[in-house]
Amino acid sequence: MADPKPSLPGRISLAFGTFFAILGNADLASSIRRLRTGAAAESVPEAPPETAPVSPLREVAPDAALQLLALLQREARLVDFVEEDIAAYADADVGAAARLVHDGCRKALREHFSLEPVRHENEGDRISLPAGFDAAAIRVSGNVVGQPPFAGQLTHRGWRVAASRLPSLSQGHDSTIIAPAEVEL
Repeated sequence: MADPKPSLPGRISLAFGTFFAILGNADLASSIRRLRTGAAAESVPEAPPETAPVSPLREVAPDAALQLLALLQREARLVDFVEEDIAAYADADVGAAARLVHDGCRKALREHFSLEPVRHENEGDRISLPAGFDAAAIRVSGNVVGQPPFAGQLTHRGWRVAASRLPSLSQGHDSTIIAPAEVEL
């Protein structure tokens, strides 16, 4: 049976999560680029075989993701920037706009989240992963053969949310409106 098509809030949540996943994973970004340019499906690397039973998926209310997206829009105009066709702009103009978006996103994240690295070593350091390491917190890539312990180079320290301070939502708040339309009279 085919997967049901995700709802609009589900697609927004998926897009938002994918956006940050692409920023943190060059291999994923490369795979998505190949898919978007119409490259053959066989050129997309297959996921490694599962070694543990897969937990059943649970529905997640998209309110928190939509609320964060609204905060990033309010502080950084992130959605406006991403939805703008920037092909006609000079690189310097795009860079200047990106700096403003970056500053606003950073402000929103720092105001509403406490972030800490998953690993405290420097990127580029050689590290060892013992048997039983947290596979949800550490993604192993490259030539993964055999069982842990694994030794490799840290390519990204990862991020963990230590604290979240999203504002409370009022009863009846429509979280799908991430930025209201504006009308000047």
